[in-house]
Amino acid sequence: MEDLIALPMAQQQKLKNAVQEYGKNLFKFIRGRVKSDADAEDIIQDVWYQLSKVIDIEPIEQISAWLFRVSRNRIVDKQRKKQTQSLEDFAYTDEDGDIYYTEALLADLINPESELERNALREAIFSALDELPEAQRMVFVWNELDDLTFQEIADITGENIKTLISRKRYAVAFLRERLKTLYKEY
Repeated sequence: MEDLIALPMAQQQKLKNAVQEYGKNLFKFIRGRVKSDADAEDIIQDVWYQLSKVIDIEPIEQISAWLFRVSRNRIVDKQRKKQTQSLEDFAYTDEDGDIYYTEALLADLINPESELERNALREAIFSALDELPEAQRMVFVWNELDDLTFQEIADITGENIKTLISRKRYAVAFLRERLKTLYKEY
């Protein structure tokens, strides 16, 4: 919070208003996508820090969309970091209390060749997503990858639901065309 004191008074007020207006929903959004409250708190703190570093908040037309986009990026960054997993992460207990382990433990089924194919497919998909216009990409990612409803996206962006549906339809059509050769291969 020492950085907050260094901000001009108008900037401090804008930051406080953003925290009050979007804080709860942003935390819920983040918390639903990470493992713990501590992870969510770390991410939201980083988002507020990033907002405080913006020289002038006024040019950001959709402050909520900006906040959610930065949050999503921070979540993805956190997920990309290599983390050790315990054996319990791969286990589940049935009604009788018996412990079972998932197929992820069958490592001999995962060979370097299939891993390379999976990585190539993932890269192609993300490359195609990067080619989409920002508005279409965000609607597609929020709806398909982040499991947000169109109503939730409309609340974040302030856009009409029909507009969002149309953007997603254009994104899907583009992705189908762009990835059709991969679809035929796999």
